[in-house]
Amino acid sequence: MTGLSLGRIAIGVSSIASPTFTAKLFNLSPDDNPQMGFMTRMFGVREIAIGSMTLLARGRARRSLVLAGMAVDGGDAATGVIALARKEVPLLAAGGMIAVALGAVGAGAAGLVQGQGGQDQAQSQT
Repeated sequence: MTGLSLGRIAIGVSSIASPTFTAKLFNLSPDDNPQMGFMTRMFGVREIAIGSMTLLARGRARRSLVLAGMAVDGGDAATGVIALARKEVPLLAAGGMIAVALGAVGAGAAGLVQGQGGQDQAQSQT
């Protein structure tokens, strides 16, 4: 969970500090859409919030935040599939976004199974 949370924070900071660079990492074209910087920064704030809150949380609260992050990442994957189906983004961009999002869902699930998501920690803290 720590690695996933730190990854969220890193991509969030990058999205806020340099939305153009971050968009290009995902094979998107900010030159074709000048509003992309606004949306990329909003995405960055979300990632920093989820990552930071998950790092700071313990017990059931942490488990709930991991589940919320998995839901957000699942939504991101679905968004990538929709964008691909509508031909709104190139195949490489959509594939990368979908893979990263599904990887994050998998990492969250693995963390919950291994007890890093909070339940085992909540029991050991009481």
